[in-house]
Amino acid sequence: MALERIPVSIITGFLGAGKSTLLNRLLKDPAMQDAAIIINEFGDVSIDHLLVERSGDGIIELAEGCLCCTVRGELVDTLAELMDGIQTGKLKQVNRVVIETTGLADPAPVMQSIIGNPVIAQNFSLNGMVTVVDAVNGAATLDHHPEAVKQVAVADRLVLTKQALASEAQVAALTERLAALNPRAPIENGDSEDWPAMALLENGLYDATNKLGDVSRWLGEEDAHDHEHGHEHHHHDDHGHGDHHHHHHHDVNRHNSSIRSFSIVHEQPIDPMALEMFVDLLRSAHGEKLLRMKAIVQLSDNPDRPLVLHGVQSIFHPPQRLAAWPDPSDRRTRMVLITHDLSEAFVKDLFGAFTGAVRIDKPDRQAVMDNPLAVPGMRF
Repeated sequence: MALERIPVSIITGFLGAGKSTLLNRLLKDPAMQDAAIIINEFGDVSIDHLLVERSGDGIIELAEGCLCCTVRGELVDTLAELMDGIQTGKLKQVNRVVIETTGLADPAPVMQSIIGNPVIAQNFSLNGMVTVVDAVNGAATLDHHPEAVKQVAVADRLVLTKQALASEAQVAALTERLAALNPRAPIENGDSEDWPAMALLENGLYDATNKLGDVSRWLGEEDAHDHEHGHEHHHHDDHGHGDHHHHHHHDVNRHNSSIRSFSIVHEQPIDPMALEMFVDLLRSAHGEKLLRMKAIVQLSDNPDRPLVLHGVQSIFHPPQRLAAWPDPSDRRTRMVLITHDLSEAFVKDLFGAFTGAVRIDKPDRQAVMDNPLAVPGMRF
């Protein structure tokens, strides 16, 4: 199921950050021969490769073999046209899609176009977001443009460019700030020639090349652990089952104190209805503050087949059951949340109210349960 969908990578970054250079570098990789590139026509990326054949309306084939098209309307329409062309044989089969956004873009609608439309989500999977940051102007950009902060906060991987043009102090300060704003994203040296560009695009749960699931990489757990300056553990013994409920958090520095990245780890199977109510309430009442959420969940109705959740604000990809745990030795529920003006304590209390991980008074529990949850599509 998850392996059959075409992985989609998004390259974003503020104006002049170096997206054009990165994209052209990607196109030189032979592994991109069967890729499709989608470029926002208002963006600042220009393809310096020979355009040799027009395959359809707005879709052209590059000399290297990959398809390229521009977004004239909605991204959903472009992806639908691409899939229709592939399925009808008008276009060749592609093994990945790379989308370049305009430098001023809020990344949320781009991600939502992939995960939120049922038809698109059936054929494409969001493989990750790569955000390019300019070492010279990056700090000022983050200071003055909220879109740039969100681009960094929700990224799966960061690429720091133009470091040779900046001072060592500038690079060090910006690197520290990026790590604080997004502790889960590896920071790559965009000036280096030593790393394979294609490695930037492997940010999904499954590696497109070897088809192996890597939960820790997808959740960014190892990178977050490297940058965490402290973490809390909360242990509760509810109903005698000795459940352990952990919280790891990272509050960013003073420049972006309203954005937080934290995780919830739960060691007991969760009732599907409890999870459904938690997710529906979170996204319906606080969707604008939930920049991104990734989760792999052990449900009580079928603990051997984990559920994968992926959401951006109030839009979630249709929940999917994996055939088995990618790592059979680790069957814990793990959630990673990136929030804006949404307290970690509030989220964990809400989670605890539905899972029994914390004790709350019956009137308070009833008040939570009575909240309208008229949000369709989240049946587990």
